Amino acid sequence: MQTIDSLKPVLQPYGVEPFFVEDTGRVCRVYSNKGTLAVKHIPAENGVDFVRNVQTLFQRGYNRIVPIYPTLDGRYGVWHEGELFYLMPWLNNQEKEDRFEKHQKLFRELARLHTISSQDVKINKEERESHYEQLTSRWEKEQQFLDEYVETCEKTAYMSPFQYHFCMFYKDVSQALKFSRKMLDEWYENTKDLDKVRTVIIHGKVSTEHFLFDDRGMGYFHNLENSKIASPFHDLLPFLSRTLKTYPKYYDECVEWLETYFHHFTVRNEERLLFMSYLAYPSSVIAVVEKYFHTAKGKRNERKSLKKLQRHYWLLKNTEYVVMRLDEMEKKKQEQSAEAE
Repeated sequence: MQTIDSLKPVLQPYGVEPFFVEDTGRVCRVYSNKGTLAVKHIPAENGVDFVRNVQTLFQRGYNRIVPIYPTLDGRYGVWHEGELFYLMPWLNNQEKEDRFEKHQKLFRELARLHTISSQDVKINKEERESHYEQLTSRWEKEQQFLDEYVETCEKTAYMSPFQYHFCMFYKDVSQALKFSRKMLDEWYENTKDLDKVRTVIIHGKVSTEHFLFDDRGMGYFHNLENSKIASPFHDLLPFLSRTLKTYPKYYDECVEWLETYFHHFTVRNEERLLFMSYLAYPSSVIAVVEKYFHTAKGKRNERKSLKKLQRHYWLLKNTEYVVMRLDEMEKKKQEQSAEAE
């Protein structure tokens, strides 16, 4: 719990005198002689990467981050009692757009952030080959597990509700796995002779909750504590997993958000193939089935297990719709390109 007294050592390097403090957890709202401010604190181990990544983005001209005020001597944060504290303006975050428009702006800005921070780095071809072989080996074992378990279930005289539903879902899960493997194989063939891979500064926790608006309706990212150098899809995939984990529906809006992103961040063919492979892979369904299989019969909670299987199957079907739409659009684009030639 932060108080005026506990924050004074943190605010002093900024020349800020606090009048009143509201502690909301990770963020403190501070009323001061320099207006209403937001003070955040993060664990020391995240602090170095956070400061370096924010400085890099500022230096490259990316200004759609909630401004981080420097101290009087130019630092972007203050170390205090094992944590890094930093200071920002307090944004009221008045939403003037609907949910769809807010997501469109988020994905447009995410694409800009990735574009500005992108760079090619050398990669060892042996490392890529090793990654491919390890991944394909694991996926083959998981496919084998699914095949053998569905046979076991079908031979059972009285299947449990979980086993019955798994048998119904098996074909869709298996098809998703095969599609992922096809995309992975194509990716490997396309990258055999490449010795570079593109990396960006990723936000690390993309969410509309971490995209705030000022009084003019301009959107700004905040909460970059988990930012790091990685593939741009380390931002997209977790977001999609969370968004699509709901009841079955045609997620056309999700497809449009991705279109907005790809329009502003030109994706290379090998990047698209790997993204599609990871997006389509039914890892969560397989994990639920494996957990059920390895749990002793007397310790299983059938209702909870079935509910979890159903929820992750819905995620699979929602993801399948997005993947198929993206695949159709890519094929159409390739056909138009071929006709133009």
